[in-house]
Amino acid sequence: MKILIVEDDFTSRMLLQEILKYYGTSHVAVNGKEAVEAVRIALEIGEPYDLICLDIMMPEMDGLEALSIIRQMEASAGTTGINRTKIVMMTTVADKATVINAAQRQCDYFFSKPIHKAKVLEELRKMKLII
Repeated sequence: MKILIVEDDFTSRMLLQEILKYYGTSHVAVNGKEAVEAVRIALEIGEPYDLICLDIMMPEMDGLEALSIIRQMEASAGTTGINRTKIVMMTTVADKATVINAAQRQCDYFFSKPIHKAKVLEELRKMKLII
């Protein structure tokens, strides 16, 4: 599995990398702008990400804006439906408006911080990304 972890907090990045290291190769971006660029390159070379873990609150470009741009890029590349990347939003502020906003922008799931290994693996199984 090819994974992109988009998180501005060092500790959260390291935790996710540690949890996911047995399931594939992970790349890291520290803000939404870097995430969009990583996805653009991945789509250009025909090797899209299978999973993107995307923090919502980040500098330069937040996760919701990055999510919208990534979904637009996938649509332009003809990647839709079950073939598109699974995108999990991560936040400490999972209020109803934020969850609805992310769902409208086509995120696949939400993780509330702090991240717990068992919960991450359970949801990845539900999304059929791991066994």
